[in-house]
Amino acid sequence: MILSGILASLACLSFLLLLWQWLAARRFPLHRRVADKSFAPAVTLLKPLKGCDATTADSLRSWLTQDFAGEVQILFGVTSAADPACAVVRNLLAAFPQRDAQLVVCPERLGANSKVSKLAQLEPLAKHDIVIVTDADVRAPADLLTNVVALLRKPEVGLVNCLYQLANPTTPAMRWEAVAVNADFWSQVLQSRSLRPLDFALGAVMAVKREALQNIGGFAALTDYLADDYELGNRVARAGWRIELCPVVVECWSAPMRRREVWRHQLRWARTIRACQPVAYFFSILSNATLWPLLWLLAASPAIQVATGPGDLVLSLALPKAVLLGGLCLIVRMLVALDLQHRLTRSYAHLRDWWLVPAKDVLQAALWLLAFTGRRIDWRGERFRLMGDGRLVKD
Repeated sequence: MILSGILASLACLSFLLLLWQWLAARRFPLHRRVADKSFAPAVTLLKPLKGCDATTADSLRSWLTQDFAGEVQILFGVTSAADPACAVVRNLLAAFPQRDAQLVVCPERLGANSKVSKLAQLEPLAKHDIVIVTDADVRAPADLLTNVVALLRKPEVGLVNCLYQLANPTTPAMRWEAVAVNADFWSQVLQSRSLRPLDFALGAVMAVKREALQNIGGFAALTDYLADDYELGNRVARAGWRIELCPVVVECWSAPMRRREVWRHQLRWARTIRACQPVAYFFSILSNATLWPLLWLLAASPAIQVATGPGDLVLSLALPKAVLLGGLCLIVRMLVALDLQHRLTRSYAHLRDWWLVPAKDVLQAALWLLAFTGRRIDWRGERFRLMGDGRLVKD
């Protein structure tokens, strides 16, 4: 009875945290555009690349076709001229000769993080006072730059970042990951933001003022960190700048990934968050709104016992209560996840995957445990150990 009572309390707590997460997401003006487009300062876009797939050309093209009144410099960075991404970039540069864009070979390995090594070598070539960093797989709507830089108009704002969606979950494993990204991650960011101002950044798109970037030592200070987006945002915030979240959502397009690849990606993500925010990540298990109701149901199930009289059954009140309330928690959890995915993606394609919501939560509990029981990660074809301060060491 004591165990059942504890699990019942945890199930109720996870339910309340779920409602808070949903309300925080509902209050945010997602997808809202700015009305005043007059603020259009010159920007430099840094695009570190490694390899390519069938979606790369369209993702890169979306940045060359931005409807933005200001001047835009685009620097594509690769480690080697033999990188397959070079051919894609050269074709795009030929298609858009009017753009101030160039392909830059960044051969030096300045730290464990090869992406940030490229950024550190591209940074001196930036012409403008607003520097925008985006991942290679990010596809942007045509008005993204207009909406991002609008938030940098305020002098106290040092960095603006964007929410993102996994746009093409083509395999069952990717559809499972889409629940984590398109339902939970963005809404949990807003849940955290409802408690305190953002002190981290999301790496899909980050627009930072050059002054703020120089104050923290530039990209060279981040070359040994896995979570370069977290470190950049955290250091900018600690330097006294404010971080804003743009309501416009960008899309992340990925080559098809199977179960092992998705699992490694999620495990790397879990261990990264654990390294960046160990206390918050430890307590994040309390918000798992499938785990605790399920454990409550399992703990309450022995409440059906054979009575002392032959053939009689004694049904404790604990079981029907657990079935009713635990089942309600699970149903609400699935409905909330489906609603959050629709709000972010503005699509109903995910409705067929409702059953992946509880499956994702159960697997997330396993990832949570593994995040605290190991430090090794696989990233970009290399193996590293993740140190307690977030630095990477070659394994």
